[in-house]
Amino acid sequence: MRILVTGCHGFISRAFGCYAGARGHIICGVGRADSPPPGWEGDYRQSNYTAGEIETIVRDFEPDAVIHGAGSSSVSFSFDEPLEDFSASVLIWANVLDGVRRSRRGPIVLFPSSAAVYGNPLVIPVREDALSNPISPYGFHKATSEILAKEYASCFQLDVVSCRLFSVFGEGQKRLLIWELFNQLNGSDAQLKLQGTGVESRDYLHIDDVASAFVEIIERRAQEEQAGNFTCINVARGKSITVVEVARKLCAMLGIEKEILTGKDVRRGDPSKWEADISVLKQTAPGWHAMDLDESLENCLKVWLTECGN
Repeated sequence: MRILVTGCHGFISRAFGCYAGARGHIICGVGRADSPPPGWEGDYRQSNYTAGEIETIVRDFEPDAVIHGAGSSSVSFSFDEPLEDFSASVLIWANVLDGVRRSRRGPIVLFPSSAAVYGNPLVIPVREDALSNPISPYGFHKATSEILAKEYASCFQLDVVSCRLFSVFGEGQKRLLIWELFNQLNGSDAQLKLQGTGVESRDYLHIDDVASAFVEIIERRAQEEQAGNFTCINVARGKSITVVEVARKLCAMLGIEKEILTGKDVRRGDPSKWEADISVLKQTAPGWHAMDLDESLENCLKVWLTECGN
């Protein structure tokens, strides 16, 4: 397949492009920078993400699928700069959708959305038909982006898939919980300090598992005529683990004993519990399965330790 990947300098898009390219797909990345990210082996187009530029790129490259990874990725930033987050998230996505519409090429469009659209789910595991109730600007902007996607599917016959990601991690992600815990454990402090209460639960999935899910979804989607269809799919492991349990796993894997300290305050915009119902994912991509969580974590630690010279 020919796959156009926006935001290819970002964590998810870059990992997906490398994964899909290694499996024989023809990849073209899109980004604001003059050149592609290091190690990018596919084609590359510079763009400021205007609808006209996206139209031209889609007409020229003629993708079978568009993976839209450009946009915001920080809950805390969305609280600090909600308007900028809206622009980076919703407005760029609107330009991509309209560029695809104007191109008249009809590729599958996959949007990496977020479980943040659910906020604090009333029922766990959460299904795709659960109430959308965001608790952060980031979550509201993802929910708004899904409404746009539904508009372009209904009114302009685009085929759009919204993949609601839960807690993604991987070797190239130098931020968020698992990386932050590794940094603390690799440091000299005798204590491991967790932000939040530690009992928050998350549904973790390695980035390679996300990439493989995306690939199977679009490959199977391409076999059917889906114009005018908008679909939401939870992309996760389907099993939750508390933050303090993750911390204990990392301690054991690294052979480090540190006192784990938790706080009493819930972080702004943080849901208390996340666990996905992945029935739709299993039906849509029956050949997909996730790596063992411990194996995924150990792979990350090995890479990070090597990078740190340990």
